[in-house]
Amino acid sequence: MSGETLAGLVLAFVSAGLINIAYLQEHDAAADLPALSMRRPIQSARLLLGDSSWLLGFAMESGGFLLYAVALALAPLSLVQSIGAGGIGVLAFASARMARRRLAPVELTGVLLSVLGLVALAVSLVGGRAREGEGKLGPILLWLGATAFVAIVLVIVGRRRWGTAVASGVAGGLFFSIGDISTKLATQGGARVAFGVLLLIGYAAGTGLLQVGYQAGRALTVAGLATLATNALPIAAGTVILAEPLPTGVRGAIRLVAFAAVVTGAVLLTREPRSRKAAPEAASAEA
Repeated sequence: MSGETLAGLVLAFVSAGLINIAYLQEHDAAADLPALSMRRPIQSARLLLGDSSWLLGFAMESGGFLLYAVALALAPLSLVQSIGAGGIGVLAFASARMARRRLAPVELTGVLLSVLGLVALAVSLVGGRAREGEGKLGPILLWLGATAFVAIVLVIVGRRRWGTAVASGVAGGLFFSIGDISTKLATQGGARVAFGVLLLIGYAAGTGLLQVGYQAGRALTVAGLATLATNALPIAAGTVILAEPLPTGVRGAIRLVAFAAVVTGAVLLTREPRSRKAAPEAASAEA
């Protein structure tokens, strides 16, 4: 593994921790604000920007993103996103500590799987060389367009079926994944710098949806689902549309185990423990 790749993965780990702690700060701030709505973006933005507690969380998230962007310039997308998916363990521990409670068995299992995935990812890199891919423009645009379509459908109809917290978390994560993939493309330079526009759109929409979700559910559910979508899609995109090759032989098998472990761990961490299931949330006509 090259020094560049190692530096990128270290930055990705620090970024993941900072962003997940920022999610908790934003959740607590947004939960105390008047109702936010994607139908009233300017009014909602004013409420958020006028709250110093939320601004602190957003500043932390922005710092984490800058580290993430540098990480993407140094390491392949699929590897950086695997580190990000494992970062949900930080969110679980931090949320439990802030609530002064112990992790439930399902949460502990999710944390252990996430850590196992990160260890397996490190093992798969030993003695190998992570290679970058670029991919063709057509499949990339098709992937991003399909992701945006699914996210919009979730915003429109998913809330009634799964609730505001779940729909907003997943849709926000899908938009974040658009931003993440666009960030990687923009760091490739040349004409692909234009993907910076999609970067801004993806992150703006994702941030707005997360704040709406925060007012309807707990941080680990909303941010956890967002983190799952944010990382699972780019992990797949790295191989499918950016042509980032998997290593062969044993290292390739271990890499697949790593991807599966971090994603499965994230899924478990988004589940509501039975002993603490909240009362069904009220339907919101505003979000």
